[in-house]
Amino acid sequence: QVEVVESGGGLVQAGGSLRLSCVVSGHVIEDYAMGWFRQAPGKDREFVAGISWSGSGKFYADSVKGRFTVSRDNNVKNTAYLQMNSLKIDDTGVYFCGAHRVGWGSEVGFSRADLYHHWGRGTQVTVSS
Repeated sequence: QVEVVESGGGLVQAGGSLRLSCVVSGHVIEDYAMGWFRQAPGKDREFVAGISWSGSGKFYADSVKGRFTVSRDNNVKNTAYLQMNSLKIDDTGVYFCGAHRVGWGSEVGFSRADLYHHWGRGTQVTVSS
């Protein structure tokens, strides 16, 4: 059984920063590709960022490019981060981490929420004015 757990959410003022973490654990053998999505109240889940299993491929939604950075922990297997800077009120939502056993070579694949094998329960990010 595989478990995905996100952490690091919270309340922050606009312009501030947060770092989210995602850990894939359990019956895990390989390195997973990981993607970050978010969902605001009344809206669909949307792609934010993704990182390949090796860490060499990184992909971002246009709305977060230049502000968010996705990375992997080189020392801890299947651990990824989302550094969020210059946060805006529109960044508010529940942030979910998805894991895929293979991953993709483009944003198109990473942005398909229906293709991920495992999901966490999410962590709330609230950006206030």
